[in-house]
Amino acid sequence: MKRTMMSLIGVSVALAAVTGVAAVATPDGGAPEAPRGGTRLPVQRSALLCPAPTSSEVGETAYTAFAPQKAAAGADGKKSTAQLLPAGTVKDTGGTGGGKDKGKGKKGAKGGEGAADSAAGQAVPPRDTKPVVPLRQAGRPVTTTTDSADAPALVGTADGALAPGWTVQQTTSVAAGSGRGLLGLGCTAPDTTFWFPGVSTATDRQDYVHLTNPDSTPAVVDLELRGKDGALAGSAGEDISVPPHTTVPVLLSTLTDTPTTNATLHVVAREGRGGAAVQASDSKLGSDWLPPAADPSPSVVLPGVPKDATSVRLVALAPGESDADLKVQLATPTGMITPAGVETLHLKSGMTTAVDLKDLTKGEAGSLVLTPSDSGSKVPVAAALRVTRGKGAKQEMAFIPATRPVEKRATAVDNRGKDATLSLVAPEKGKDAKVKVTASAGSGGGSPVTKTYTVKGGTSLDAVPPRPTGLKGSYALTVEPEPGSGPVYASRMLARPQGGVPAFTVQPMPDDRSSVLVPTAGQDLSVLTD
Repeated sequence: MKRTMMSLIGVSVALAAVTGVAAVATPDGGAPEAPRGGTRLPVQRSALLCPAPTSSEVGETAYTAFAPQKAAAGADGKKSTAQLLPAGTVKDTGGTGGGKDKGKGKKGAKGGEGAADSAAGQAVPPRDTKPVVPLRQAGRPVTTTTDSADAPALVGTADGALAPGWTVQQTTSVAAGSGRGLLGLGCTAPDTTFWFPGVSTATDRQDYVHLTNPDSTPAVVDLELRGKDGALAGSAGEDISVPPHTTVPVLLSTLTDTPTTNATLHVVAREGRGGAAVQASDSKLGSDWLPPAADPSPSVVLPGVPKDATSVRLVALAPGESDADLKVQLATPTGMITPAGVETLHLKSGMTTAVDLKDLTKGEAGSLVLTPSDSGSKVPVAAALRVTRGKGAKQEMAFIPATRPVEKRATAVDNRGKDATLSLVAPEKGKDAKVKVTASAGSGGGSPVTKTYTVKGGTSLDAVPPRPTGLKGSYALTVEPEPGSGPVYASRMLARPQGGVPAFTVQPMPDDRSSVLVPTAGQDLSVLTD
């Protein structure tokens, strides 16, 4: 029986090279070890989901798609495709209805009367089914823009040589109104669980979680909100039905009777799978996307706190059954420092903790590193930062979630001119990171440029990244650790001022998981369990 079971596992791993679903990391965030005689091959299919960008009448969204040049290596000659298609939507009813069931999130609800209709799959189909940012070649990004307030969510796949490292970003600029600001998001792969430390149900915030189902069968999702005392009172977010190829936006404040400034959202797909992202809008600080944080881990890294940050707030949760005690350190260009008054952090099990770190960086960019106070602790934690730039009425916020390390390669797109800052951090002392950074050809022309950076262990580095020669349009940045490099984490900040407001957005750059471990043909995996 053991031999039969392991043979089946071998088949499933081989199939993963086609679907990409087995390209995962170990629980502590590291790369899985290859089985003896195994090899790492590029995935043959990738999936991405992009939420509806904005409902503002004065917003403009740019979509940019890219696949690294190396993706073409080893192509089997078959035609490769990569494209996104519009998804349907369940219309917003959040907060518009009345009665005792208002905002209880029933059966696909976004709140309000009539929201339960989404459980029956009564979604509004997209008005246009034309592909968005179709990609036909690796190494050069493609881009398109829209100013529609009804721009839909997008779902799509990349096949063949374009699948490994396929990356899509949506960047939205909203010039005025309650949702003003620069909103950036790397479109995410479908999954079954997501963590969002840093959400809010307070009256000065409107946070929507966008749930998108890429498949042809319904998904059933549970939403759980946790505040400083645990599960929020009156919280109701179970059995939310997301119809096939459809997105459901849920206003988080309609899920609870308890306004809470600092909370953690846990999204779990009990049936099917999907994508999730939170769009946060603050009455004073503008708006941005809060991407999902890396899976809970004993140590977490939050890269890319800008040097001119005027306020930094850390929100963290220990989701398991044990409390967590953490050391709080800021990796700077000269080494690790401990923020004054916040040397350690105690997280009670299942309760969200928020700490204001104020002007943490004090004019010197850095990255936050949380590690167990007891080096032997394995208690996992999830964390994110809300970062503010500017002062008075001209402030703008962005979010930096904990992210996975760059193991093989990571990519950030929609860089234009000199608006991008690349952040790299090597969090382990004595383990220097050496990375190759490539600026791709521009979407409208230009030649790639590569530069190598060395980050001393225990430090961070902020740099203006290389730009393509003769750049026209936007370009992609890829980060690749050199052989023998120590662990490295990365993020990219875009800064595009809006009428005196220092509008910005930060995208983490986790490993793109573009490869999968596959056993050697004919290998008998049963020997691995003997």
